[in-house]
Parts: sequence; C-alpha cells; structure tokens
Amino acid sequence: MDTIFALSSGAPPAAIAVVRISGPKAGEALERLCGKLPRPREAKLASLRSADGSLLDQALVLWFPGPKSETGEDCAELQLHGGRAIVDAVYAELATYPGFRLAEPGEFTRRAFANGQIDLLQVEGLADLVSAESELQRKAALGVAGGRLSRKVEGWRERLLALSAQVEAVLDFDDEGDVAQLDGTFVTGLADLTVELREALAAPNAELLREGYRVALGGPPNVGKSSLFNKLVDSEAAIVTDIAGTTRDVLVRPVALDGVPFTFVDMAGLRDETADAVEGIGISRARQEMEQADCVLWLGPEGQGPEGAWEIDPRCDLPERRAKLSAAHAVSAVTGSGIDELTRALVARARSAMPKPGEVALGRRQRGLIEQAAAELAHAGDRHDPLVLAEHLRRAREAFDRLTGRAATEDMLDALFGRFCIGK
Repeated sequence: MDTIFALSSGAPPAAIAVVRISGPKAGEALERLCGKLPRPREAKLASLRSADGSLLDQALVLWFPGPKSETGEDCAELQLHGGRAIVDAVYAELATYPGFRLAEPGEFTRRAFANGQIDLLQVEGLADLVSAESELQRKAALGVAGGRLSRKVEGWRERLLALSAQVEAVLDFDDEGDVAQLDGTFVTGLADLTVELREALAAPNAELLREGYRVALGGPPNVGKSSLFNKLVDSEAAIVTDIAGTTRDVLVRPVALDGVPFTFVDMAGLRDETADAVEGIGISRARQEMEQADCVLWLGPEGQGPEGAWEIDPRCDLPERRAKLSAAHAVSAVTGSGIDELTRALVARARSAMPKPGEVALGRRQRGLIEQAAAELAHAGDRHDPLVLAEHLRRAREAFDRLTGRAATEDMLDALFGRFCIGK
C-alpha cells in the first residue's frame, strides 16, 4: 500500500501549513526528514532536511503510530511555515521517497473508513461538516459526524439480530415451524422497532439544511421583486429597471440569516402572454420555481398567488399605491421599512422546518434505507411462515448494514469520498 501525503490546512500563503502523511512508511518519512521519530502524540520542533542535507524548514512534527490514529494507519503531521515555496519543497522531497504519492480527494477519510475508525454515516456527517456555512448546518453535521445516528442505527441492528435469533430458534427446534411458537416479547419487540423507525423518518430532510430554506419571490413584472431580492441577499445581484421583463432567467443566491441557511430565488415576472420567446422560457421556469419553493413571497395582486404564499405589500413607501388588505408584511426596498420584520419571520419559519439543536436530519440515502427497513419489518409482522418472516428480517438488517457501510458499493463510495478535498 502506498504512503500518501497532502496539505490538510488552507491553501498557502498562511501562518501555518499542515501536511499530513499516512501509510506504512509514514514513520520512515519522519526519520528521513528530521533524523529520528519523536515520541508518539508529542509535538517536537525539528529541522526538516532533504536527502542532500539542505534545510527545508523548521517545523513542529507529530507521530501517531497506528491503529490509534486518524486513519488507523501510521500517521505523521508536519506543521510548517505556511509559504507556498516551503510546502512545494516538502512535497517535492516526499515524492522522491519510494512508495509515496500525493493523496487523492477524500483518501485520508476513506482509509479511516476502511480501517474501521469511522462508519459511512460518520463519513457523510464529516462531508457535511466540511461544507457547512451556517450554524445550523454545523450543529447538525457535528451530531452525525460524532456518531449520534450511527449509535442509533447500531442499536436498531442489535435489536433486530435478537428478533432474528428468536425466529431461527423456531426454525431449528420446532418441527411445525409456526410463528405461533414465538412468544409475546417477539411481537412487542418487532412492533416497537417498527414504530421507532417510523418516528425517525419524521426527522427533517438534510437536503433542506444543506441547500437552505428556499424562498421564491413571485408576481407580475415591475412589482419590486428584484429590488426586494437584492435587499434580502444584501447585494445588487439582480438588475433593477422600470422596463417590464428585465428579469428573464432564474437568479439564485444562498445566504445565511441569523445562522439559518437560505436560498433566495428571483425570477421572471408572471404574465399570460409575451411576444418574447426568451421571456416566455423565463416565465415557465418561474412557475416551476414557485412549485418547488419552501416559501413563496407573493408581490402581485392580492389573492392571485399560489396557495400558501405570503402576501407581501411591496413599495409601502409610495403613498399612491393600492395597499393589500391582508398582507403578511408591508415592505419597502428603498427605505428598508418592514425588511427586518420580514427577515425575522422568514428565519422563524425556516427554523421550524429545520432540525432542532441535537436533532438528526436524514439525507436521501439514509431516509431511503430506513424506509426500506421499516417496510420489511411491517411485512414481517403480517407473515405466519417463519421462513418468510426470517427473510424480511434479513432484508431489514441488510438495509442497516448499507446505512453504516458494512455493505456498500464502490461506485457509491467513490461518489461520497469525491466530495472531500485532497487533504481530507
């Protein structure tokens, strides 16, 4: 197996550049660079030298012998001065060592998974943690990366194994092979586990947390959508003019408000007819966006927006406007009136739809496999043939194994670990 190395900190220049080394020859690399191995897990200041004896850098070095390391292999860490030339020089030196190469994206994490340091659920949580841009995303990802969901799934699996053992006992020792031989604890245990899985499926979607609460601004042309959009995302992202049909395509901007991730969508003004083919495509896309949005801010005529949309009374600074009678919010992008109140209301709505602190959110893969396990348990409860019952329990167990990565395809693993940077 190759020994891999890569930069694990931010791109230089920086105050410090951390180069991580993992693999069977990690200790050899330290000995060649600084003369000897430091004591395990104890930082030591050392002069790093190339094969010809020239000084590369003075750095803190750490030695983590496996399996008690991040990847489960022998690992070393070099805390260099953060200049590009220094990092390049250390890279060049390591590349001359036989059996050493630059790591691929996510390879350190993949080795940790392969060596049993973390399971697949924790890998997914770590990927979300690395990409987290809001406080809610960070907290939810920390829970999964820390093993909260893994422990729950492992508990379900252990209970399922106990139920399967009861069925196997009937098959092995009862000539009649009738589920009636199973005692009441089996029926209760199966029902309780099925209920727990259904309750878990009520958890919020992780995609909502990753992509942000999606808010679309809808209405006919020239009602102030783009002006309000710019105010909410705090930039001049959308072009604002008095010409009808200025916005023709969908404009999307992610932003965090009070630690909550949002995706705001500005789009073409809605009208029944247009002679402009490009505007027509924009209108079609606008209607699709309103269907997909978690919340629609309707700036058009009162009562003409989609069901559940928030009635917004725009341009409340204009005395000659015709005010909406049942507006949820009256705002002005010019004076800023009502913007803070609208923002607070959106944050409150988004928080109610997203995971609470400490609550686990489920991604599509996780939700699909838990649904599969729940369905198999539900079918098992309706069966009288213990052979069929045992098969349903086995399939449910397979779903749990795929959740944690006991059974996982290479294609799926390649896609998952490809989300990481090279140094992770």
